[in-house]
Formats: sequence, C-alpha cells, structure tokens
Amino acid sequence: MNGLDLALLDLLNFNGGAFFDNLMWYTSSKLTWAPLYIFLLALVIRRQGWRYALWYLLIIIAGVGLADQICNLFKDGLQFLRPNHTPGVAETLHSVRGYKGGLYGTVSAHAALSTVVYLLFGREIGGKAYWWAMGVWLLMTCWSRIYLGAHFPSQVLFGLILGTLLSMLLRWLFLRYIAPRIENSKCKIQDSK
Repeated sequence: MNGLDLALLDLLNFNGGAFFDNLMWYTSSKLTWAPLYIFLLALVIRRQGWRYALWYLLIIIAGVGLADQICNLFKDGLQFLRPNHTPGVAETLHSVRGYKGGLYGTVSAHAALSTVVYLLFGREIGGKAYWWAMGVWLLMTCWSRIYLGAHFPSQVLFGLILGTLLSMLLRWLFLRYIAPRIENSKCKIQDSK
C-alpha cells in the first residue's frame, strides 16, 4: 500500500448513505448477477448454437475457477491485510453492515472473475451497447470491493490485470482447439442429412 492507494481508498470508500450502502452491498453479491449471466449465455446460444455456447460456458467456468484459485494462492501466500483489517486504515473506513470479509486479500477475486466474464462474453456478444453496459457493471463491481473496505485499489487493479490475461489465454485456447472441432462436427451433421 502506498500514498496513492490510500488516497484512492479514501476517495472511493465514503459514507454514501443507505442508497450507496445497499447498491454496493448487492453489487458485490455473487448471486445478484446470476440472471445476467443466464441472459448473456442465452445470447451466445442464439448467435452460435447450443453446442458452441456449452463449450464456451465451460471455458468461462474454467476462467472463473482459475482466477479464483490464483487469487487464493496470492492471498494465502502473501497475506496482506484487507483495508478493513489494517491498523491505522480500518478505523477511518466507512463500514457497511459491519462487513469485514476475510483477514487477508491481495489480488481481488471479484475483479478478476468479473473481468473474465466481461471479456469472454464480450468477445462473443460484442457491440457498443454490451461493452458500455457491461463496462459499467465491471467498474461497479470493482468499486464495490473498495467501498466495502475489502480491497485496496491496487488489489482491484491486479485483479483486472489477472482477469484480462486469463481471458486472453482462454479465448485463444478456445479458438485454437475447441471452436474448429465444433465447426467440423456441425459440417459432419449437415453432411449426413
């Protein structure tokens, strides 16, 4: 943590009253976004077919799982205190519903997982409306982690970087090894009709 990290934390963690507290609380909740993920998957199914979408969903799940495990490795290995557990910082933070989270946090798993979802679905759905609307969703998710005192801004940035790298790798693997096989199987099915 450095001066810039603390200044950004001070700027983004404030008492926004009941409206912001509830907004950030539910934005940070994983189950809040389940309907959105189902909708995005339905868009991929509509554009590419169920077989392609199923394989693509597996790639996204792999990305989410990898991001989560990598973040846990950093958290367990480096053991940096979260802002709401850091002496001299925790006392000045705005608290929402008494939330403290785990003791340690390094790379933000919320930021990494959300970035994987954002970029991988975005590569299939695309369009300005997607990139803008889901970009706002991604930024809100990242901000919620700072607002709740769960991460320093630099930890959220590291999560964004990790999620970007993982999504690039998984998209490349999908296009290189899985998508051609799906196309070949479509051709074989059509040839047999």
